[in-house]
Amino acid sequence: MEAMKMNGNGNGNGNGKPGFESLGLRPELMRAIEELGFERPTPVQIEAIPPALEGRDILACAMTGSGKTAAFVLPILQRLLDDPRRGTRALVLTPTRELAAQVADHLAELAAHADVRVATVFGGVGAAPQEAAFRKGVEVIVGTPGRLLDHFQHGYAKLSGLEVLVFDEADRMLDMGFLPDIKRILRHLPKAPRQTLFFSATMPKEIVGLSRDILRDPVRISVERKSAPARGVVQALYPVGSQLKIELLAQLLERGEIGNAIVFCRTKHRADRVAKKLAARGIAAGRIHGNRSQGQRTAALAAFKNGHSRVLVATDIVARGIDVEALDHVVNFDVPHTPDDYIHRVGRTARAELTGDAYTLVSPEEEPTIRAIERALGRAIDRRTVEGFDYKAPIESRLEAPGRGQAPRHRRVNGSLRRFSPR
Repeated sequence: MEAMKMNGNGNGNGNGKPGFESLGLRPELMRAIEELGFERPTPVQIEAIPPALEGRDILACAMTGSGKTAAFVLPILQRLLDDPRRGTRALVLTPTRELAAQVADHLAELAAHADVRVATVFGGVGAAPQEAAFRKGVEVIVGTPGRLLDHFQHGYAKLSGLEVLVFDEADRMLDMGFLPDIKRILRHLPKAPRQTLFFSATMPKEIVGLSRDILRDPVRISVERKSAPARGVVQALYPVGSQLKIELLAQLLERGEIGNAIVFCRTKHRADRVAKKLAARGIAAGRIHGNRSQGQRTAALAAFKNGHSRVLVATDIVARGIDVEALDHVVNFDVPHTPDDYIHRVGRTARAELTGDAYTLVSPEEEPTIRAIERALGRAIDRRTVEGFDYKAPIESRLEAPGRGQAPRHRRVNGSLRRFSPR
């Protein structure tokens, strides 16, 4: 859960900040929070939970890693415990399957002492268990827009008793083209009475317009740190020719200068190629992007979390919403297109007051984009070189697909992958 670990006194960290006991949560929820080792709420939790418990609509601007998941999960659980009735009473919309699974996991952890059923509804897996969840009327459904719309075409998926609707990472749903789907989903839901909790890392005009249409006199919360990654992130740039990026990355990993890392690429094809080239060097690397099946994505994330893979190569599908504890490094293999994208990627490390490093490999043609990012940050990012690395080596490393950018089919690399042992 995204909250701050404590020194055990239950009242904050000794600097006067409130603990969870100040928020008026039920004993069942406080017990689960204590067992998880989290006692001091984050700022968004402090601001959002009390009005949400009162039934108010919420419009919150909160970045990844701010603790927003618990900010809406805890009020939902409190409502269900205060008035225990069967039937689907809360719906959480998320942009990706991974985020849906993560929210459901958090909900299950916090509901450890509550009789609350939760189901995930997203593509890439069989629809039959999801249909069964609708028919049984599980209390909370967490899902993605596309698969939810598929179910809403059938009579069993009528959510006439819905009381709470949550939009998680609303701006990411907009980026992924889900705004028309969201509007169609709203037509399938009861309009009133309903509490709506709206969370977004940024507030583009389309999101502002949507929030005005669906929220009633909302409590407005903003804990966004504009153009500022988490305080614990050490940022560095590694200037290098584009054809040498894969070699530089491999050497940083082999030398132990990068521990476990999420490596971001701009396309699915590049992510595949980078992961396969690292695997060929004996570096255990998983892949996660939109062309991978749900089973493959889940397995890759699990292998990374449990240490079987040292590297997770990904597109921006995991830039938000994936909770990886104690992540050492984020590596931008390709420079993000915008400062916001940079901040969201970098935000995967140094979560919950931990520390972490964010490295960006910068080719000469990417320098203008980096300069724009530095202007948004208000400072220059430290530039580094790697001692002993041959920056003029004639290495051919084709990472883009031929033709018009469509990724061709590739055979799997079946070489064995070894665990990483820190040097």
